[in-house]
Amino acid sequence: MADKLVIIPTFNEKENVEKIIRKVFSLAGDFHVLIIEDNSPDGTAAIVRGLLNEFPHRLFMEERKGKLGLGTAYIHGFKWALVQNYQYIFEMDADFSHNPDDLLRLYDACKNGADAAIGSRYVGGVVNVVNWPMGRVLMSYFASKYVRIITGLKIADSTAGFICYTRKVLQTIWLDRVKFVGYAFQIEMKLTTSKLGFRIVEVPIIFTDRTEGTSKMSRGIFKEAIIGVIKLRFKRIRPNPELAGK
Repeated sequence: MADKLVIIPTFNEKENVEKIIRKVFSLAGDFHVLIIEDNSPDGTAAIVRGLLNEFPHRLFMEERKGKLGLGTAYIHGFKWALVQNYQYIFEMDADFSHNPDDLLRLYDACKNGADAAIGSRYVGGVVNVVNWPMGRVLMSYFASKYVRIITGLKIADSTAGFICYTRKVLQTIWLDRVKFVGYAFQIEMKLTTSKLGFRIVEVPIIFTDRTEGTSKMSRGIFKEAIIGVIKLRFKRIRPNPELAGK
């Protein structure tokens, strides 16, 4: 089995899901894809089912009963990946806001010593975002600044959702204790990774807002992040007592 798994959560992504799957499979390096499908009413799951026979042993889908949140989708995928013995586990959006070609750069960073590699929009102080309204760019940029001030996390793009984790990181994190589901989930995962002593590298990327489908962003997600960061500041972080060291 290949050692690289790309986890892609989907909800109403019929315009993008087949294209993103085919693009990932066109890359060198034998990536596998796991779709976490949250019962999309637009037929996303049916499109993926139609591709399963075309890509046996490379494409997988886990279907859930409803829209349960981004964080729970990734936790579900992480646990699945660990059981299947993948060594490099990626988070990526379905809408091409993350360029699939950059999967290779994140993988190379981890192969060369990083425990986690972040596709960063803001590393080095440069804002590499295309097609976002300026208000949203500034909100995201200063959200990461806020996280750094409150938690001390030395990452320029703490809310990034394009990431490669090595197996040892996800084994060590106590996944059942990760509580947030939106932007705060991304912050919580990075803060936990850092506090457990793992090396995080930021890889500069160009982030391009979706051109097809509908954004899942909401004010509630930002509110969760603002309040969640304060809670994370005081959270006691411990390794998974069952999986650490395996």
